[in-house]
Amino acid sequence: MKKRMIVFALCLAVASPLFAQKKEEERLSTSATVLREILGGEKGLPTSVVDQADCVVVFPSVKKVAIGIGGSYGRGVLVCREGGEMNGGWGAPAMYKLDQASIGVQLGSTATDFVLVVMNHTGAEQILNGKTKLGANAAAAAGPTGAQATGYNAASMHVDVLTYSRTKGLFAGVSLEGASMDSDEDANKALYGKAISAKDIVEGGQAVSAAAKPLVDELEKISPARK
Repeated sequence: MKKRMIVFALCLAVASPLFAQKKEEERLSTSATVLREILGGEKGLPTSVVDQADCVVVFPSVKKVAIGIGGSYGRGVLVCREGGEMNGGWGAPAMYKLDQASIGVQLGSTATDFVLVVMNHTGAEQILNGKTKLGANAAAAAGPTGAQATGYNAASMHVDVLTYSRTKGLFAGVSLEGASMDSDEDANKALYGKAISAKDIVEGGQAVSAAAKPLVDELEKISPARK
């Protein structure tokens, strides 16, 4: 019996990291699908907005949860442009979590996709350096869509983060002021096989994994490096 328990414990120790990694790879795949469906087009995330962005964060399939049951936040992925000025191609993703408490009133029984577009270096630094409360640590606003996005200039509007949502196929700018987001350290460890901060992933030249490539490719296709 003792031997069986030891064998079971060893199998569990081997399987747990693999299971965790697969879970995060599925998160990357879901996020890539969300981006593929909403990037560009007349009714999607405007290319003109993404072209100005330093980073993009996707929180797919966020659902309202009962208090005390399950997790209290959405889980997503942040991808930033490479280079000191964040004007290069898109780099390796970092895992993030979104505090759902302040956005629960905006969620129904169906899943909602949230997309946050980080428009400047100030916003990117704030998000990479620790827990960020939108509207307090970083100036946030509902993102423009359609004709509103034509000629939109985030710098002149003094906005750090533009926020969007999609529910039942309907995509629109949405206010997420008061929502908090932070690095998902356990998920980053599971994905990269070691403890690593979001800042080190983005600024340290971490290689883009095979699981993350479809997500990064979607951004490269719609908005390549700025010249």
